[in-house]
Amino acid sequence: MPGAALKDTIIARLRDAGFDQVAVTGPDQLGQAGARLREFLQLGRHGTMAWMEDKADRRADPSVLWPKTRSIIIAAMNYGPDHDPLAALARREHGTISVYAQHRDYHDVVKGKLKQVAGWMHRTAGADVKVFVDTAPVLEKPLAAAAGVGWQGKHTNLVSREHGSWLFLGSIFTDAELPVDDAEEDHCGNCRACLDICPTQAFPAPYQLDARRCISYLTIEHKGTIPTEFRKPMGNRIYGCDDCLAVCPWNKFAQRARETKFHGRSDLAAPHLGTLARLDDRSFRSLFSGSPVKRIGRDRFVRNVLIAAGNSANRDLLPAVEERLNDDAPHVRAMAVWATKQLADADHFSDLARRHLTRERAGDVLEEWGKRTP
Repeated sequence: MPGAALKDTIIARLRDAGFDQVAVTGPDQLGQAGARLREFLQLGRHGTMAWMEDKADRRADPSVLWPKTRSIIIAAMNYGPDHDPLAALARREHGTISVYAQHRDYHDVVKGKLKQVAGWMHRTAGADVKVFVDTAPVLEKPLAAAAGVGWQGKHTNLVSREHGSWLFLGSIFTDAELPVDDAEEDHCGNCRACLDICPTQAFPAPYQLDARRCISYLTIEHKGTIPTEFRKPMGNRIYGCDDCLAVCPWNKFAQRARETKFHGRSDLAAPHLGTLARLDDRSFRSLFSGSPVKRIGRDRFVRNVLIAAGNSANRDLLPAVEERLNDDAPHVRAMAVWATKQLADADHFSDLARRHLTRERAGDVLEEWGKRTP
C-alpha cells in the first residue's frame, strides 16, 4: 500500500478508535527541542526526576530510541472537562485532583487503542511498529507540535486550536515511510494567563518550566516533605494542578469540539479531606484502583492531603489530622505536625508537642515541631 494511502487508512482507523486528532512527523523534525531538554536538565529544573537525565539522548533523538524509525504517528484524544475545574479550589475542606486523574488511567486507555491500530499496520502493511504513551523516553509534546497537532504554549503544554489544552498524547513509531504534516504555528500571542495564574511561579519565563516549583511535580514526583514555601500556595490541590491548563483561552474550542470519552468519577471530583486523611494502604489502593493516583502510593498522597487540610482553616479536620501524628511514615507525620499547627491554637499545639516529642526520632518531624536537630 503506498505511503499516502496507508497514512489515510491509519488516520481513519485511529479516529474510529476515538482519537480526535492524528498527524505524522519524522524522527528528524524535533528542531531545537533536544537542545531545550539539555538546558532544562543542566539547570536542574527536572528536580529528582533522574529518569529524564538517564535517557536524555533517547528523548532528544527518536532515532536513538529506535533506529528503524522512519515515521512517527501522533494521536491525540480530548479529555476536556464539562465544568470549570478551578471552581473546586474554593471548597477548602475538599481536595482537588487533576482532571486527567479523575478518570481511568489514560495510559491504559490510549495505549490499548494505539496497539489495535499498530497491530493492524503490522499485519496488513508489514510495518514494524512500537507504541509509546508517556512511559518511554519520548518528547511527545514537541513531536506533536512538529506534526501540527498543536503548539507548545507558554505553559510548555500542548495547545490545539480545536481542543485547547486538554489532550492526551500517544505515538506509534514505525519503519513505514509516511507523508509528514506541517508543524503548527504558535498562536499564544500576547496572552500570559497561564503564567500569571501559577500559584508557585513555576515559569521562569514564557515557554520555560522549573518542575521543582510546579505543584504537579511536588504532589506526584517529589518524595519526602514538601518545602515550606510551597505549602500555602498548594491550597487544596492534592494530586496535580490544572490552573495553567484551565485558563487557556483556546479551551472554549475544546468544549465545542468535545465528544465525551472520559467520564470522571464523581467520588474523585472533590473528595472530603477528613476521609482521605484516614486512608490506610488498603483503603487507598481500593479507592484509587484503576486510577493514576494509585502509582504515587498512600504515604505521598496522604502527605498532600494533610497540607490541604492545614490550608483549609477548618478546625473540624483537626481530629483526622492529629491521628496522622502517629503515622508510620515520617514525611506523613511531618506534614501532620505542620497541618496541626495551622489548625490548632497555641496551647493545644504545645500540649501535643510535649506528648509526641518524647518518642519522635525523625529529623524532619522534629524540625516541624520546632525542635532543632543535632
